Order: sequence, then C-alpha cells, then structure tokens
Amino acid sequence: MRILTAFLALGATLAAGGAAYAGDQDFTLVNRTGYQIDEVYVGPHSSSKWGPDIMGTGSLVDGASVKITFKHSNVCLWDLKVKYDDGEPATWESIDLCTVEKITLFYKNNTSTATFD
Repeated sequence: MRILTAFLALGATLAAGGAAYAGDQDFTLVNRTGYQIDEVYVGPHSSSKWGPDIMGTGSLVDGASVKITFKHSNVCLWDLKVKYDDGEPATWESIDLCTVEKITLFYKNNTSTATFD
C-alpha cells in the first residue's frame, strides 16, 4: 500500500511540475483571412519588444497552416503580430499559449479576428 501511495504522489508531483513549467508554447497558425501573411512575430505580453520575424523568408498563403515554433520562456501570456503582404499589421494580446494549441486568423469587414483552440 505504501508503494502505491508513493507512486501516486510522485505522479501527481510530476503532473503539477509540467503544468507549472509552461514548457510548450508552440502553436499552429491557420490563415483564413483571404490574404497572404508574410511576417509573424511573437513576444511575451510583459515586453514592449517583438522578436524577429519567425516566418523567416517564407509566407503563409490563405487556407494554409504552419506550426509556429519559437524560443520561449516559462511564461504563458504572449502577444501575436502578423503582417499581411500589403504591409498592414494585425495584433492580438494576452494569448495563453500554455493552453492554446491552434490560432485561426480571419479578416472580415476590414477587421482581423482570431479564434483560439
């Protein structure tokens, strides 16, 4: 019985430790805007600076998706900025990338919107 109790306690500790670390903030970005996205930036919500364009030389055409992987720290709240092929930016703030695995972008009535799954 003691071994079972110790095993359960260890499992609970490991599960809690993984959630607290906030280790995997990578996500899938889906473009449903009707426009090409040329640049993608991700930055911690607590920072006023954006990192480099994580798309690099690539672009994300309408209807396509890409796995966004980036250097991150153990924070959960991130901001996202994209630039369309005409240079227009769109931003979203305070996205909890510890729980969000997919971000789908839309553009309608001159407004960029997103859903978070």
